[in-house]
Amino acid sequence: MISKHFRFNKIAIFTTTVLTLMVILTTIVKANSVLETKTNPLSQACRIDCVTPYGKILGVASSNVVAYSNCQAQCVIFEPNHKNGTYTGIKWQCVEFARRWLLTHQGVVYGDVDIAADLWHKIDFVSRVADGKQFKLASHLNGSNQAPQVGDLLIYAKAFFQTGHVAVVTGVDLKVGIIQVAEQNFANQTWEGDYAREIPLIEKEGQYWLLDGYLLGWKRVLLGKGE
Repeated sequence: MISKHFRFNKIAIFTTTVLTLMVILTTIVKANSVLETKTNPLSQACRIDCVTPYGKILGVASSNVVAYSNCQAQCVIFEPNHKNGTYTGIKWQCVEFARRWLLTHQGVVYGDVDIAADLWHKIDFVSRVADGKQFKLASHLNGSNQAPQVGDLLIYAKAFFQTGHVAVVTGVDLKVGIIQVAEQNFANQTWEGDYAREIPLIEKEGQYWLLDGYLLGWKRVLLGKGE
């Protein structure tokens, strides 16, 4: 007859074995998680439900300014990007593309902002990288008597995804009533040409309106007017 003491020892040994196995399995799972993070640093928001995989080329704007996919609007990876040693922003946000476009085309950059919508109220000048000279960044409300021009920055309100948005005007056709823009982290879809999308433009009583939701207006670098 097996004693109660012997049965108790068997149960204790079994319990200890199970607990040990659980600890080993937990350690393995954590190790795999750490390894996955090191080998694939993208967060879940940057890997799941991507319109286009993160980092893939969406298109190329004029003067070879490349736009990259940010997967989707919720994806944020705090990895800085630089062009020829100059900081352009966090990959692959809309603010980064617009700053890189200005750097490529006009040799200027604007300062840091927390969100794209801040460009409207907080950024009034740009700085030339070559010598630090500042130039005015003029604001034109949607409905301005100044039509959008190539190189203008379209600024969208914070209500758009709680961050706003910025896009670069790369083409204007006043006769047809259309403009073309280049951008990152808007639709995150590949481009058909050298621009991301077109926006209808109408003129009424000397005022120019872009028919695009949440748009505040456009900002223009005045290279001939330093501050």
